[in-house]
Amino acid sequence: MASHQTIAAGLPNLWLISDARNDTGLEQALRALPRGSGFIYRHYHLGDPARWERFRTLRKVAKARGHVVILADSALNAREWGADGIYGPARSLTPRRSDMLHLATAHNLNEIGLANRFGANAVLLSPVFPTRSHPSGKVLGTTRFQSLSQYSHAPVIALGGMNAQRAKRLACRNHSVRWAAIDGLS
Repeated sequence: MASHQTIAAGLPNLWLISDARNDTGLEQALRALPRGSGFIYRHYHLGDPARWERFRTLRKVAKARGHVVILADSALNAREWGADGIYGPARSLTPRRSDMLHLATAHNLNEIGLANRFGANAVLLSPVFPTRSHPSGKVLGTTRFQSLSQYSHAPVIALGGMNAQRAKRLACRNHSVRWAAIDGLS
């Protein structure tokens, strides 16, 4: 198994996340991302046959641009579908598949602890800022995001209301920040 430093070196800084509301523009958005970015395919709104077909189409576009493709599903489905890894709550990342990336979702210190315990390769920490899907929900903000990030053993990816300008706000002392978006990149 590669160390977290090795994984971090090859982990994209920019991630596009799929959703029902950005579906129609995903091919264009994937082509517009810098080469070697990341793509997390969720599409929870589709049934299995349609979800698989849409994934197959988007994976082809993403791979043509050298993007890392992550599936929000089981490790078994990710392997069968040709994804590079899985995405979800830390508990869903077991059993561990050392040949796949495991991206865990986290919203608080407890969930970061679970991601550490289960050996996530990266943690998507959210929501950093207000989002269109949860406009009046509680957010972490810049200070809390940076504070919580320090507890993760794996690289942290900012999620929630993110765009390029907000990513710059999160960056500190000339270090770039990894970030993901649905609306901010679609």
